[in-house]
Amino acid sequence: MRLSVLMLVTAGLCVAAPSTAFGQAADPADVESIDAIVAAVYDVISGDAGEARDWDRWRSLFAEGATLSAVVASNDGYRRVIMTPDSYVERSGASLEENGFVEAEINRVTEGYSMIAHAFSTYESYRSRADDEPFTRGINSFQLMKNGSRWWVVSIYWQGEGAANPIPTKYLPGG
Repeated sequence: MRLSVLMLVTAGLCVAAPSTAFGQAADPADVESIDAIVAAVYDVISGDAGEARDWDRWRSLFAEGATLSAVVASNDGYRRVIMTPDSYVERSGASLEENGFVEAEINRVTEGYSMIAHAFSTYESYRSRADDEPFTRGINSFQLMKNGSRWWVVSIYWQGEGAANPIPTKYLPGG
C-alpha cells in the first residue's frame, strides 16, 4: 500500500511539474503569458533565407514530452505526422533557414481553464518578410500549460488550408 501511494504521488509530481531539463531555462519574457509564448514560437521559426534560428530558445518553450503534429494529405485521406521539438528541428530547421519561412499569426481564439489553455492560432506563411501575399495559411492548435510563473507548450497540432478545408470565418480576423 505504501509503495502504491508513493508511486501515485511521484507520478502526479511528474505530470504537474514539467522540467527545464528538456531545454535551457526560458527567457521569462517568452513564457510570461499566452500571448508571449505563442509570439515566441512564431518568432523562432520565422526568418528570411540565410537567417539562423535560435533552436535553444525553441526548446525552452516546450514541456518535456511535448509534440508537434501536422495533418497532411495521404493516399487514403489525411494522416498525422508526429514530431518532437527536436525532430521538428532535424526535419525542417535547415530548410527554414536555407529557403526562408515567415509565419504570422492573423487571428487567435483562446479558451482556458485553471492551468490549461487551448489557442486556435490562424496563420499566414511567407517565404520572406518582404512578401505581400502568403503562399499558404492554416491553423495552429496550441495546447498550453501554466506551471508556476511560466507557460509551456504541450502540443502544437496544425493543418494547412486547402480547397476542401477552407478556414472557417470564425477563425479569421473579424470573424
